[in-house]
Amino acid sequence: MSYKLETPFTEKQRIDFIVLHNHQNGRRIEKSANGALYALDPNEIMGSNGIPVINQNYEAELAEAEAERIALLSLTAADVERAIYKAKGIDFEDLLTLVETSLSNAEEAGEGENIDLKALKIELKANNFYRGNPYIDAVGAILGFSKQQLDEFFETNDYTKLVSSFAESE
Repeated sequence: MSYKLETPFTEKQRIDFIVLHNHQNGRRIEKSANGALYALDPNEIMGSNGIPVINQNYEAELAEAEAERIALLSLTAADVERAIYKAKGIDFEDLLTLVETSLSNAEEAGEGENIDLKALKIELKANNFYRGNPYIDAVGAILGFSKQQLDEFFETNDYTKLVSSFAESE
């Protein structure tokens, strides 16, 4: 629900309005064409007629922003290899062997795995691993990790996020 400071208003009224609604309550302040100030809630936008309306795309925009934030999470190569070792008892060399086996089995079964093994070897030499890298999901699936487990792991750098949910789903 938006709040409005009608014109005319004093500088003190303007400042008090901004402090109350923006600084204390996190609302966005916008000025309308007629000079009035509005304090908008996160799900509101200024309509074309200068009156606040509910943003129908708000939920989708939030989901997109969250997906972008998750994709930019990163961990060091050591963090990732250590977590895989603690969760599965394998290191990157073992992982490459497992991926090769998985690719061979998929090829024999006529399924199309989309992992370029040489590119993966290069990726495993990187200093940082970003959650948004498609190899993370592909290799995670081979290891039996869900996307949610991987998100939580990258969020917390806690390898138990890769173990606890996995054990519960078995």
